[in-house]
Amino acid sequence: MSTVFIAFQTNEETRPVIEAIELDNPSATVHQEPAMVKIDAPNELVIRRETIEEQIGREYDLQELQVNLITMSGHLTEDEDTFTLSWK
Repeated sequence: MSTVFIAFQTNEETRPVIEAIELDNPSATVHQEPAMVKIDAPNELVIRRETIEEQIGREYDLQELQVNLITMSGHLTEDEDTFTLSWK
């Protein structure tokens, strides 16, 4: 088993995104640091636009993730509805 991860700056914009990731990835582990949040998941991590929109109450373009993204690890597959990190 391989672990993928994504890390964001800690701020008001990322809190609902992190909550959405936790909802969609129950096996993920969230590590809160003073200025960063790192999310690890075994094999795959899926970020869904629809879940983020439910958390923030507005339309969301997954490209907005880039603003607060620090780093990530895994093979990236992206479309307008999902942002997926995996090892295949």
